[in-house]
Amino acid sequence: MEGNAFQGTIPNSLRILRGLVELDFSRNNLSGQIPEYLKSFTLQKLNLSFNDFEGQVPIQGVFENASGISVIGNSKLCGGIPKLGLPKCLVLRSKSRRSLSLKVIIPVIIVAVCLISLLLCFALLRRRKSRQKHLHTSSSEDRYKNVSYAELLKVTDGFSSHNLIGVGSYGSVYKGYFVSDGQIVAVKVLNLQRQGAWRSFLAECEALRNVRHRNLVKILASCSSIDFKGNDFKALVFKYMPNGSLEEWLHPKIDEEHRSRTLNLIQRLNIAIDAAYALDYLHHHCQTPIAHCDLKPSNVLLDNDMVAHVSDFGIARFLYEAVDDRSTNRTNSIAVKGSIGYVPPEYGMGGNVSASGDVYSYGILLLEMFTGKRPTEDMFKDGLSIHEFVKMALPNQVLEIVDPLLLKGQKEEQVQDQEIEEEIAFNHINNGEIKTGSVLECLVSVFGIGVACSLESPRDRMQMKDVVKKMLVIRDMFLAAGI
Repeated sequence: MEGNAFQGTIPNSLRILRGLVELDFSRNNLSGQIPEYLKSFTLQKLNLSFNDFEGQVPIQGVFENASGISVIGNSKLCGGIPKLGLPKCLVLRSKSRRSLSLKVIIPVIIVAVCLISLLLCFALLRRRKSRQKHLHTSSSEDRYKNVSYAELLKVTDGFSSHNLIGVGSYGSVYKGYFVSDGQIVAVKVLNLQRQGAWRSFLAECEALRNVRHRNLVKILASCSSIDFKGNDFKALVFKYMPNGSLEEWLHPKIDEEHRSRTLNLIQRLNIAIDAAYALDYLHHHCQTPIAHCDLKPSNVLLDNDMVAHVSDFGIARFLYEAVDDRSTNRTNSIAVKGSIGYVPPEYGMGGNVSASGDVYSYGILLLEMFTGKRPTEDMFKDGLSIHEFVKMALPNQVLEIVDPLLLKGQKEEQVQDQEIEEEIAFNHINNGEIKTGSVLECLVSVFGIGVACSLESPRDRMQMKDVVKKMLVIRDMFLAAGI
């Protein structure tokens, strides 16, 4: 039940659920005291973090185990076992001593309130000089944990250059390390001097606050604050992806040991399927369908298990019409920039943002993944595009356009001797015939999907739900062949 904006107290009716083993109320707006009846449950895990609970934390039952409970982010809690590190609860004094204390405390409070009021007025005057007032238009901060500018400055070592892991259109991304829980994160700091950065921040908050999928980048926190120089500061904190972006793998740089990283065929298939799943979810399974509008290799991130996560929703748009791959945004897409080479042709002619625009970008991404060529390379000019380049090679000249690194990796992993190596590299095609279950058949099928997705007319393109099905069939055939 975490992250649902629940309010009020934990209901007493929950006391009958004594068989609960795990209970997660984290990241809500719950208040009041922690119910005493929870200590009599057989709970092994209890997460009450990032709410507004107050009062004394029990010390019996699951509350005896510091590793079994989490109450961080509740500033009004006290007591509990020492390992929780909470302040001690105040003990009520006698009425006489309390009345004497009030005579002293009340004047102090009045003076403090006056000072605080003056400080607030001063802060408000400074904020008026900036372009942005306090963020009321986005409710993302209600859903995600807020972190301060000082915290992000600390975890990124002062946004140092050695922690810089990427630079985008509207900001920079830094690697950060939270010492408190050992979590490594990616901190996206918006360059608010760049036109459109503030709108990009709002779009990303709005898009990500209502989506959750294993193939979408996970947002952990947001920050809307002022830096130590009095300037506006906006940042988003994401789960760190240790294997970087797909861009780095498709177009690798030689490292210090003169070795480059490459992706084999099954890895490319898995990444392509992951990206297709993400778009299918955005187009068909969100409460309000979303068009990503900027799918490209640098926006596909890979985790420790090489699972792909689509990122960067800075120019994402909500789709308000029928939920299919022809649904569109009501606003004209002239303002949507996207990335050259991946933007569908209709956007350049003032067409509306649509799910089929994402399908086009996916098709170009797929062709790039298996040819190893960027759609912006010098060879693609005078009417020749990566789409036409692949289309002309199908089906008999596929081995001439496939990424050489892919074939090289396939040989190194699966070829045991020279004869088999030569057979896979050269003898999979004879007189136009494709060997069933072969690497070549897999490549022909994948290229066919890439071409079908990147057709010029939006209505002729495939839909993402069909792309997912066909890509899964291709992978299953490939694995079943034992290649």
